[in-house]
Amino acid sequence: MKIPRDVNGTDAAKALRRLGFEVKRQTGSHLIMRKDSRSVVVPMHKPIKPGTLAGLIEQAGVSIEAFCAEL
Repeated sequence: MKIPRDVNGTDAAKALRRLGFEVKRQTGSHLIMRKDSRSVVVPMHKPIKPGTLAGLIEQAGVSIEAFCAEL
């Protein structure tokens, strides 16, 4: 599956919340979310560039399919 190209920071954060991540803090336009020992930095931009989104999904340790299902 390809990386979606029209995802903004708010949508990405909501999808990660549904996957069990919780917000720890926000520094400027970057939201830091955690689940167990995994930490993900979500840029609150619109839209998030595909390479950045791919890195975010990799940091989260979930598949692209699982992430897209939660959007």
